[in-house]
Amino acid sequence: MKQEELADRLQSRSPIGVFQQHLKSVLKKKFQCVFEGIAKAGNPTLLNQIYTELYITEGGTAEVNDEHEVRQIETASRKPHRPETTIRQEDLFKDSPGRNKPIRTVLTKGVAGIGKTVLTQKYTLDWAEDKANQDIQFIFPFTFRELNVLKEKKFSLVELVHHFFTETKEAGICSFEDFQVVFIFDGLDECRLPLDFHKTTILTDPRKSTSVDVLLINLIRGNLLPSARLWITTRPAAANQIPPTCVGIVTEIRGFTDSQKKKYFRKRFKKSSLTKKIISHIKTSRSLHIMCHIPVFCWITATVLEDVLETREGGQLPKTLTEMYIHFLVVQAKEKNVKYDGGAETDPHWSPESRKMIESLGKLAFDQLQKGNLIFYESDLTECGIDIRAASVYSGVFTQIFKEERGLYQDKVFCFIHLSVQEFLAALHVHLTFINSGVNLLEEHQTTSTFSKLFSKPKLQSLHHSAVDKALQSPNGHLDLFLRFLLGLSLQTNQTLLQGLLKQTGSSAPTNHETVQYIKKKLSKNLSAEKSINLFHCLNELNDRSLVEEIQQSLRSGRLSTDKLSPAQWSALVFILLSSEKYLDVFDLRKYSASEEALRRMLPVIRASNKAVLAECNLSERSCEGLSSVLSCQSSSLRELDLSNNDLQDFGLKILSAGVKSPQCRLQKLSLSGCLITEEGCISLASALSSNPSHLRELDLSYNHPGDSGIRLLKDPHWRQDTLRVEPAGVRWLRPGLGKCKCVFNGIHENKAAHIQPSSSCQESSSKCQSMNR
Repeated sequence: MKQEELADRLQSRSPIGVFQQHLKSVLKKKFQCVFEGIAKAGNPTLLNQIYTELYITEGGTAEVNDEHEVRQIETASRKPHRPETTIRQEDLFKDSPGRNKPIRTVLTKGVAGIGKTVLTQKYTLDWAEDKANQDIQFIFPFTFRELNVLKEKKFSLVELVHHFFTETKEAGICSFEDFQVVFIFDGLDECRLPLDFHKTTILTDPRKSTSVDVLLINLIRGNLLPSARLWITTRPAAANQIPPTCVGIVTEIRGFTDSQKKKYFRKRFKKSSLTKKIISHIKTSRSLHIMCHIPVFCWITATVLEDVLETREGGQLPKTLTEMYIHFLVVQAKEKNVKYDGGAETDPHWSPESRKMIESLGKLAFDQLQKGNLIFYESDLTECGIDIRAASVYSGVFTQIFKEERGLYQDKVFCFIHLSVQEFLAALHVHLTFINSGVNLLEEHQTTSTFSKLFSKPKLQSLHHSAVDKALQSPNGHLDLFLRFLLGLSLQTNQTLLQGLLKQTGSSAPTNHETVQYIKKKLSKNLSAEKSINLFHCLNELNDRSLVEEIQQSLRSGRLSTDKLSPAQWSALVFILLSSEKYLDVFDLRKYSASEEALRRMLPVIRASNKAVLAECNLSERSCEGLSSVLSCQSSSLRELDLSNNDLQDFGLKILSAGVKSPQCRLQKLSLSGCLITEEGCISLASALSSNPSHLRELDLSYNHPGDSGIRLLKDPHWRQDTLRVEPAGVRWLRPGLGKCKCVFNGIHENKAAHIQPSSSCQESSSKCQSMNR
């Protein structure tokens, strides 16, 4: 059927045309309201009123990223420039100049709460309201939560659509080959179906019944309905469940930019004065500012700060994550007090029933966090001692903490509104258990007997020490945020906020002092940058900023001497540089220390920088291994690297080339002027560029000895290089420590090798340099 004929048929009053309008009406009704947490009954929030455009990038790979999502958010927040190709949600499947063929399958990645589900709802609503993508005849949105309950059943593709969208069956539609159809599958990370793309048999008949997992695999592969378009959303840790060959493009939701945060709060509040206060306060706390990249955290922040500003005039606003989440719990308890217990809108009285609910939710949060579960079915609740009826009551009372969703056949699915809320309640459960019983839930084997506990009360710092150790043992940082909350709960001010829920333990100052010293001792060891950064956030939760303030003072005074820095102070310097965007546009190692030791410690800053100037830093081939790891890192922002006048030699370039070869490398400019490189090194670099030819635009190899064959290899016409500098060249430039011909222009070092043919003055200077070195 031709497109024109199909369009006429759809616009007519034919059964198909009537069905399309009916489907749009159903989807419009379903998605026109959005629930931030759970909207109050009778007071729904219209999606179009509060929707704030998200920052979405195109490109990247479907490779798994199993780092804790807070680490991923922090990495994304550091980027001073956003060089990625952006894309609007309405253009996901549209052709563009950079695409070689029409897109069939889009995989969209994003951390929990970043807005993936809301984005799919907005896409569907715009279609249903005739605002966008009217070339699409039908959109069928599914969630993996709904599909999970069909795990043991069999359907054909047509039956599956009929099952979820009964209107298609009523309209007599038994074939979708003639229509432009978009299938949306939201929440791949929540999938409990066995998606085995290696063993599944091929299925091409959309009317043949099979298990749901086999059906999905063949639909994704393109065996079923190859003309259909698919949009799959997932958290990064589950992205590799779909083979790269089955994905047309990968997009990533980066959440809110700074301007989008402001736009969100302006839409959220009618009072401009309230909006200004909230935006201003968020900027004062690095932790809050980073987390506000996530739309759900913006909502939590708005909920808390609105309550504090309106009910506690002149009260101190929460500055740490622990304070924010304690206030959030208190706000929900106040609402319960008003709605169910007939109380006033004051700080809640923690009734025995309320305490039991929080304790049960905390146990569920901790037990399931250990298993990596974010979605809970009846069997998961039973394991934690909660029956389905009690869970429904909890979700009805603490509606903006714990929510219930109904799938097909009234199957119930439960979850916390965000991973961070689950981590907070898990930390609260571990803290409460230790305070009330002395049991450390983080120890696999409880070594202290009940008899001995009667005479020697366990110390809270022992719990903190084991929590720090356990978090540092995690290779992916899965306990990072949990640790911050657990330590923050020990502060006296935070215990006061939870008065009535937490048993008062007296002064926490001695405990916290010991914990602070324990963390600083850990910082003195060779930890990864990510682990060190989290420990500094932990110190912030404990209200200790001494290390950071000490280094900041030295930076401001201009008297920072890196020769005398301890490992902990080095970590503090790295933390400060990573927390301030002004250092990450151009990072010049010479401002701190021109040495390989400084380079090794500063690798995280180099990875986060747009340009790294490492010229004349006494680097050797040993430095190249760390730089190669930076170039091959998925989260690297590095686009320009200046290694001029370091004795890297061919072996160093060979190591560096392994990073250039990586598909993750996005380096655009590379300067290796005066690095003692010969033809052998050029062969390694040329091989790397052949594997990853699309990014490097400028290459400076002047003051080396590449030889004619090396130059020929580097002049491959298939590469996108705009500039290749190789002159001056010759064996005379291979002497270590040879003085290079250079000049200073506007304070920026520039090699005369910037010219393919050196000027007469440069040639004269070159001979002078040569004679001087003789």
